[in-house]
Amino acid sequence: MPVIAMTQEMGSLAKDVAVRLSETLGLSVMRHEVIEHVADRMQVPQSLIGRLREGKAGLVERFTTDRRSLALYTAEELYALADRGNVVLRGWGATCLLRPVPHVVCVRVTRSMPRRIEWLMGDLGTEDAEFAEAEIRRSDTAHASRMHDQFGVNWGDPVLYDLVLNTDRLSVDSCVEQIASLVRRPEFAETPASRAFLADLTLKARVRAALKEDEATRDIRITIDANQGRITLRGIVVNAAEHKTAEAVVRTVSGVTDVDNQLSLMATSRRFASSKQT
Repeated sequence: MPVIAMTQEMGSLAKDVAVRLSETLGLSVMRHEVIEHVADRMQVPQSLIGRLREGKAGLVERFTTDRRSLALYTAEELYALADRGNVVLRGWGATCLLRPVPHVVCVRVTRSMPRRIEWLMGDLGTEDAEFAEAEIRRSDTAHASRMHDQFGVNWGDPVLYDLVLNTDRLSVDSCVEQIASLVRRPEFAETPASRAFLADLTLKARVRAALKEDEATRDIRITIDANQGRITLRGIVVNAAEHKTAEAVVRTVSGVTDVDNQLSLMATSRRFASSKQT
């Protein structure tokens, strides 16, 4: 079940490549599932999530939005989509989130700025090249900032990708052929081990989201490990109630078969700020 993670770069033709790739290999393309899921979980308008992603959100919106919830729920949905397989995932940090999974192919589709400007002018029906360039640079800045803040990486670093394609020189069909060829290589064959690894990542994301959603556990900072349905919790909580509640919340998560609660209690009753998530 192929899983392909691609970048989302305005005017690069990545969308065209993703659509043609899905048609060629019989894959689904992630479209609005993530934004709908995240907005629903955060109980905010989908338009707000869109503005944050594109760098169009106002100052108040940027400072009042819970960025940690945004990252958690995004990861939860992306892992769930990847776990189902047969999918092209474009944008949303998919290339960073899924790069550790051996059978996931990570691709960047890019293009020179003049060609991207030309494309956007045609798409918008405008002759204002300065406006088109400003829109592209704003979008690029927002994507680069999000990738750096969330994953600590340089968005343009080629080491992050298995394949970098330049649509200045390659047609959409040529890009599709290159990606499809890589998908079929033995290096990216799905194995029981790689499948299990992705399932563990998916379950960990689901557990983190559940802890964030519960009012009693949303602020605790703990380490979560998953191994074939068994969840191990490590870290420090402030009291016995948090210790018990964290385990209880985790046990309610679909797919969890057992919980190894290794959480420790603080040596004192003082609620240090370091024990809480920010």
